[in-house]
Amino acid sequence: MLFDVKPILHTPGKQLDFQFALDLSDLEFGGRYPISRPVEVTGSVRNSADVLSLEMTVRTTLDAVCDRCGKEFLQDKEITYSCMLAEELQNEDNDEIVLLTDGEVDLGDLARTAFILGMDTKTLCSEDCKGLCPRCGADLNLGPCSCKQEVDPRLAVLAKLLEDKPNKQ
Repeated sequence: MLFDVKPILHTPGKQLDFQFALDLSDLEFGGRYPISRPVEVTGSVRNSADVLSLEMTVRTTLDAVCDRCGKEFLQDKEITYSCMLAEELQNEDNDEIVLLTDGEVDLGDLARTAFILGMDTKTLCSEDCKGLCPRCGADLNLGPCSCKQEVDPRLAVLAKLLEDKPNKQ
């Protein structure tokens, strides 16, 4: 979505607000397409002393799957993004400055990129999720499984000594 900032380009103290919905249902993360709802984008471009600053918030609800227990759940996701806008770059190495094209900025592209970069690499249904038992696959959040705890092979000799030792009472 191209957004025209020419009306405030040379008018300090002015601001332009924006709000739109973005369809990111085509984005794949880890073999899944978690964005089935519209992504709401709100923000503004403000001219402060002939410096244009853009601030936006991108939010939606994701169809998430816990990486530990495999449970499906809904996860609210909100990402904030800010940058400076300029007609020409003075310093080519500054990633916080976005170049305007004929007084316009592509807000859709900026929102899409910010959302992708803000996605979590690991998704959990809760911070204290216990996951699944590696032997029987039972959900440990519902309670302990009936598997016998295996002794670490490096400590097997010590466990054998404890088993062979007669109880003194």
